[in-house]
Amino acid sequence: MILDAKQTTVAYRCPHCGSGVLGMVGMFSLSADMLKLKCACGESEMTILYTKDKKIRMTVPCILCPTPHNFTVNSSVFFKNELFVLPCPYSDVNVAMIGEENQVKAELSRTELELLELLEESGQENFDALHGEQTLTDPQIFDVIMFVIRELDAEGKIYCKCKTDEEGDYEAEVLDDAIRVSCKRCGASQIIPTDSFLGAHAFLNADSLHLE
Repeated sequence: MILDAKQTTVAYRCPHCGSGVLGMVGMFSLSADMLKLKCACGESEMTILYTKDKKIRMTVPCILCPTPHNFTVNSSVFFKNELFVLPCPYSDVNVAMIGEENQVKAELSRTELELLELLEESGQENFDALHGEQTLTDPQIFDVIMFVIRELDAEGKIYCKCKTDEEGDYEAEVLDDAIRVSCKRCGASQIIPTDSFLGAHAFLNADSLHLE
């Protein structure tokens, strides 16, 4: 008897060279060990782990942020959807795509166009500028980001690990090249980069902030 093994296509975009990275993930191979999906340039990788409680834990490089994002989804969502996307917490840009191969490839192409438009709007020429050592020319960028944080807090759109019936107690700390937003009660936090124009620009369009 031949078993119809569960498998799906996973993809992300390398933040260093801008290439789309695709790989096939099967339930059997995933349950054996952690899988790593590496870019051919050797500068980034996506890790995928099947946990004991039958969930999929992923660490995904982000083309807009200086550090990867962590996601956890149910295995049924991971293997049974034609297309399931994971967005950057600070923007509407999808950083990981999971599902049927053609659907994933189509979403990679769509997000590439979206990123190219963002590059054009910010005056950059290519993907190399996303994570380069670039100093922001606008001295008010911290004030603008702090304004967005206050607006999200006032609208109840900052989410942390506190229980749903308990409001978090949030604070923002200004660092040299970022702003750290954290909850005093549960300890969850998130860093908003300010050393990349595109990263800051993406946050200005965010409609929510998720602390981890």
